[in-house]
Order: sequence, then C-alpha cells, then structure tokens
Amino acid sequence: MQPLPRVPARRSILALGAAVVGLAGATLAAALLESGPLEIRDAAPIYIVPVVIMATRFGSRAGVATSLASFLVYDFLFTTPRFSLAVADPNELLDLVLFLFIAVVVGRLSAIGLERANLAEVRARESLAQFAVSRILATEELEQAIPDSLARIAQDAGVTRAWVTVDEPSSSRTLADTQAGQPTPGSGIVDVLARAPGDEPARWIRAHAPSAGPRPEAGATRLRIRIEAEGETIGSLWAISPGGPPGREPTRLLALLADQLGIALHREQLRRGAMDAEISRRSDALKSSLVTSVSHDIRTPLAGIRAAAGGLMDPSAPADREATVRAATEIDAAVTRLDRMVRRLLDLGRIEAGLLRPDLEAFDLRSIVEAAVERLRPSLGHRPIEIDIDESLPPVRVDGLLFDEILGNLLENVARHAPPPAACRMASTMRADGGVDLVVEDGGPGVPASRLARLFTAFTKAEGDRPDRGAGAGIGLAVVRGFATAMGIDVEVGPSALGGLAVRLHLQTVDLPPAEAAA
Repeated sequence: MQPLPRVPARRSILALGAAVVGLAGATLAAALLESGPLEIRDAAPIYIVPVVIMATRFGSRAGVATSLASFLVYDFLFTTPRFSLAVADPNELLDLVLFLFIAVVVGRLSAIGLERANLAEVRARESLAQFAVSRILATEELEQAIPDSLARIAQDAGVTRAWVTVDEPSSSRTLADTQAGQPTPGSGIVDVLARAPGDEPARWIRAHAPSAGPRPEAGATRLRIRIEAEGETIGSLWAISPGGPPGREPTRLLALLADQLGIALHREQLRRGAMDAEISRRSDALKSSLVTSVSHDIRTPLAGIRAAAGGLMDPSAPADREATVRAATEIDAAVTRLDRMVRRLLDLGRIEAGLLRPDLEAFDLRSIVEAAVERLRPSLGHRPIEIDIDESLPPVRVDGLLFDEILGNLLENVARHAPPPAACRMASTMRADGGVDLVVEDGGPGVPASRLARLFTAFTKAEGDRPDRGAGAGIGLAVVRGFATAMGIDVEVGPSALGGLAVRLHLQTVDLPPAEAAA
C-alpha cells in the first residue's frame, strides 16, 4: 500500500489546462447545438459537463471556478448583445443566474463526493495499516515485530528512514532501524509531534535537539514522536521525511505506530516484571525446600555420628574391639551418606547453572551396568537383582562418569523406596531406530500415576517416604534428569511389571569400524 501522493505545484497548471480544454469543448458543443439543425435555444446546461469533470477530478475550488468561467463564457458568446457581458433580455439573465447556481451546486456536490471517496480510501489505508501492525505485534516476538511493523509504516507513510529508540538511565538504545548499519542522521533541529487533547489534530513543532551523526539530505526533515505508556515517555519513534513535515495522513500513521509500540513495550515490561517476580518466588521456594528437605536428612547422619563418637569417648565404657569397629563403621556410613548428599547438591547446582560439559564416548552397556551394581551392592542388601542385557548390543554413546552417577542414583532410589525382598531388574531392548532402551525397575510399592510427572522435580519426595529408609532429599531423580538431558538421553517413568516403578533411558548407539566390531 502506497501513501497518498502530495499535490505537486504542476497540478494547478494541469487543472488550468483541463479547464480551458473543457470550456472550449463545451463552447463548441453549445455553438453546434444552437446554430445547427437542432436549433436549441439555450445550450448552457452543456457547461455542466466540464464543471462536473473538474470538480470530481480536481476538487471543489476547481469546480466552482469552472462554474463561474462557464457563466462568463456563455454570457459573452451566446447572449445578446454578443461579445459583451451585458444581458439585454431579463429571461436570459434569469437563465444564466439559474445556470450559475445549478453549476455551483453540482460542482460542489461532485467535489464533496470526491473528497468523501478520498477520505474513505485514506481511512481504509489507515485501518489496513493499523490491522497489519496489530497483527505483527500480536503474532511475532517483540524483537522481530518492531522491525517488521516499522518497515511497514515507513513505507505507508512515505518516509525514507525510520528507527525506534528506548530511553535508558544514562542513554538511549536503538531497537530497530529500517537502514540498520548506517549512521543515524543527526541535526540540531528536529520536528516534534505535539498531540492536542481531544479530537484536535496533532501538529509538528520545530525544536532544537543536539545529536551526533550526519545531517539529513538537503530538504529532508528529522521527525520525532514520543513513545509513551502510562503517561511516561519510554522511547521515541524517529523518521526522515523528504520535503518537510509530512501531511495529516502520514502523521496519523506514524502516531499510530508510536501508540502501538508504547503498548507493546509496556506489555513487555510488565511481562518481564512478572517473570522476574515469578523467578524470585520460585527461587525463594527452592531455598525453602532445600532447607526443609536437607536439614532433616543432614541431622539424621549427624546424630548417628555424634552417638557413635560419644560411645567411643566415654571413659567408663569397657574397651571392646568389636564395639569400636562397629562405631567406626556407623560413623563411616553416616559420613558416606553426608558426602553423597553434598555431591548431589553440587551436581544439582551444576545442572541449574548449565555447567555440564559431557565427554561422550562409546561404552559397553552391560559392563558399565554391572560395575554400578557391584559398587552399590552394600546399599542394595540381599534383594535379588536381575541384569538382562544382551552382550551383543552395540556400544552406547554416553559420558562414563555421568552415566555411572545416573545408574547410582537409580539404584539408590530402589534401595530407599523398595525395601527387601523387593526385586530389582535392569533390562535392555533394541529400538526400531537402532537405539537401545535401558529399563531400571523394582518390585516396591510404586508411585501413584498423579505423582509421576513430579518425580523429576527437585526436592520432591515419593509419597510415604520416611527417614528410616535412608537419606533422601528428593534430588536424586532431578540429578538423573539433568545428567541425562546433558547427554541427549530421554528419560521416562511409569509403572513396572514387577509392581513398582520403572525408569526407561533412551540411549543412542555407536557404529564401530568393521575391524573393531569383528574383534
């Protein structure tokens, strides 16, 4: 959509030429009608034709001027005495006056129709531009919506360049520019749009605004429209207009864009404020959950350490080698639990900070699973553990340390929530896409379906979890999800065929070279 063109100076010359041609044609036609075979007595109405044409083409003034010229031409050439503006016959004078009245009215009505048609076209263009900008700002991200809407309005308003800046505490920042990468024009003079209250039209006021940068082209004007929200100025819409300040329609389009940008930027500020408040709220909730969940789990092993150490320090207790070893074993187990809890908290911090950088390599799945089971056998007790992993499976692509931590957390979760003699099974299956699924499941009480989606949320404990089942701050499965995501592994949870919980890891395999595969 192109803006309405400005009326050039030669338009007046064109209107004058059209009026002369129209009057000459009407005069010739009147002469033929009155002196020809038809012998029409009064052919003055023929001059209505150029009047209507001039009014509908060039406006009300041209129509009225053509009406007066038609009156004078017909009086001078066709009324008696001819070649004089005097009128001898009163009837002819009345006819001429009526003709002039009708011509002026018809010309004015034709001009009003033209003006209304032009106004309707302008309003349609403004509505289309407003709809386009509203749609862009509503459907696109603000970072992309501002340049797109700016380019659209710059084209419709007929400005050669437009850019948007937002005010910051010490300076202003450019959000978008239709000529990004080019130096921003600067000048000591800028035309600022002053908006009047009510329905009064806005007007441009020349002001001095020191600004660095090259001067606009000769004859061009630097424009500024304030972007406001809630009565405060938050930025500016700038433009370079060729030939001085723009007319009413382009001004409305630029003001419309400034208003829309003010609403969008204010809405973005509110959204960011709400997001910051939500982040702060969740951070406080996370800290509270950390204190609540960890305090008891730390207090339990500390109480065991203190009790065992107190027995060793009691001077009245008889020296007993077995009792000393038993107390030292309890202290070591409690310290191990504390170390594991602190390590998980540190792992969770690394996950939250995005500091994990996995080193992915090819590993034999059965070997790494058997090593994890052997390491955690004391925690698993005398429960039956079934490892159903095909030795012919291709290697999986994981980080050895992170994957071992995942298996450790899953097995400790089994030991904590599925007390003996509940069974544990670790099985693998091939997927159609060539990957491998590893399933770790137990025969414990399981987890209600309504709580499955929350198992990977930090500091969320399983329903019915008790301190006597070992340390459990509710972060084990959160660490599992974080480590798995870092390695590109998808994790799913669901009910187990053994009656408890099943955790499924979707692993990617590695194609070995033919020589290594044969070996």
